[in-house]
Amino acid sequence: MSGASTAGGATAAPDGGTRARRDPTRLLRYVGGKLATAAFSLLAVMLTSFFLFRLLPADPVQAMTQGRAVTEEQLVAMRREFGLDQPISQQFLDYCLGLLSLDFGNSYKYRTPVVELIGERIGPTVLLFGTGTLVAALLGLVLGTRAGWRRGSATDRAHTGVALTLWSVPSFWLGLLLIVVLASGIGPVPGLFPTGGMMSPGTSGVVDVTLDVAHHMVLPVTTIVAVAYAQYLMIMRSSLLDEKGGDYLTTARAKGLRDALVLRRHAVPNALLPTVTLIFLNIGRVVSGLILVETVFAWPGLGSLFYEGLEVSDLPVVQALFVLFAGAVIIMNLLAELMYPLLDPRVRV
Repeated sequence: MSGASTAGGATAAPDGGTRARRDPTRLLRYVGGKLATAAFSLLAVMLTSFFLFRLLPADPVQAMTQGRAVTEEQLVAMRREFGLDQPISQQFLDYCLGLLSLDFGNSYKYRTPVVELIGERIGPTVLLFGTGTLVAALLGLVLGTRAGWRRGSATDRAHTGVALTLWSVPSFWLGLLLIVVLASGIGPVPGLFPTGGMMSPGTSGVVDVTLDVAHHMVLPVTTIVAVAYAQYLMIMRSSLLDEKGGDYLTTARAKGLRDALVLRRHAVPNALLPTVTLIFLNIGRVVSGLILVETVFAWPGLGSLFYEGLEVSDLPVVQALFVLFAGAVIIMNLLAELMYPLLDPRVRV
């Protein structure tokens, strides 16, 4: 009988098949649960950022005045200026009130509002790591698809071996190696690229500035891509291997579809779900950058700002950047999970 209920909560279709019965409240509960989890995680990050950096043994005032002749009265005045003479409860209350208005206070080192410092540094970080993430994702997806579709071939073994080798290399070590070989003047092909910074002094003009920045980006972007693309390659390869034995691929081949079409139209879309999560998580990491890479190449971004803040225990800076870094990852992970119902009908059901 058409429309009759069947076992398992399915509904009989007119052609005798069954289709899953969709419940809109399930999707709402799914979205609500993800939003609540993200909100709780953000709250935990905000609270953790205050107490975590106060566990550091270094005294910000002592760190900033190290090697300088200062009197005890000057030290007391600096602590009063930074609010470090207040009880920890009052400092925590001021911190929470500042968060409500996105006011993280002034940097101890630069005597500038932290929000302004972040605004100055976020552009170079997004440029560098956005480029590196995009190139790594495209390269990893293409090579991972080829390796997984031809499992056991020479191509698969070569790509997997190179990716795992580069993945195991520390990014700062690879960056230093590239500087020695290609930029320091002592390698086999010396002086091809700058050793650090974002732009050469005195550069002017839109075209000259663009080319100069691109020239400075070559080595750090190469470092990022070499280490990061292996993640995409290995996850895409593993996902494709899981899908490769699916009955729907056998059916597609039985219909006469060429192998390339079976891969592009059926296997790859179904294997993308885990990779989408990784892409969104790494997009969240774009604003944080890789602290060691930015430090090695003296790139004026948020990662190097965080490192500078840790050196002198600049609490407003490291607290704000910790919230920004962790919050970006949480939000990108939330967006990835909210996209699942659009990418995979099984989540909607």
